[in-house]
Amino acid sequence: MANFRTHMTVATAGGMLMAYAGWQAQWWPYSQAILIVALVAFGGILPDIDADRSRSIRLIFNLLSVPSLVVGVMLLESWLTPGMLLVACGGIYFSVRYLAGILFSKLTVHRGIWHSLMAAGLCSLLTAALSFHLLVQPAGLAWSHGAAVLLGFIIHLLLDEMYSVDLEGARLKRSFGTALKLGDGRRPISNLLMLIATLTLLPWAPPWSVLMELFHQGSLLWR
Repeated sequence: MANFRTHMTVATAGGMLMAYAGWQAQWWPYSQAILIVALVAFGGILPDIDADRSRSIRLIFNLLSVPSLVVGVMLLESWLTPGMLLVACGGIYFSVRYLAGILFSKLTVHRGIWHSLMAAGLCSLLTAALSFHLLVQPAGLAWSHGAAVLLGFIIHLLLDEMYSVDLEGARLKRSFGTALKLGDGRRPISNLLMLIATLTLLPWAPPWSVLMELFHQGSLLWR
């Protein structure tokens, strides 16, 4: 399979292309273009959240601990004293940074449900919902943030499949077909749980009409 550096490099390059195209189309300002690159790069390592030991999983939970801390402060500051808020924030950071990583390594299997198009859709929808409701971004920009994560996620899956082809030996490795798949055919319960999570997020998504308009505008760029 592709290593961490390859995933990060290719996803970042894809993010730069997406950011430039959207900036040229005036979908977002230059400052947002930088965020788009970062989100595609993050999506490019996100499928390896199911790896037991990897640079990706350490980086993923390092990155997730920061927005989790911000969300915790926003939700708890009106309920707790400054001292208790500091203790709570320390607990949130420790839980996300360390405990969540251990929990994922115990409950997930590498190249399982998190290496699938279903997981890509879930992460994309979650990003769009958080951007729209929590960060109060315009609907079009929120959907663009979700699309950035989706692009990086799919780049990761494609790279894993490409590295599953042995061109010199003219054969397919055993890992072929375990990344770019709809769901986890070996674990139906995982598919069901992820489907439930996705359906739960649907009411929190930005307006779908805005997404359709973005698709329409995107199609015009190819004419």
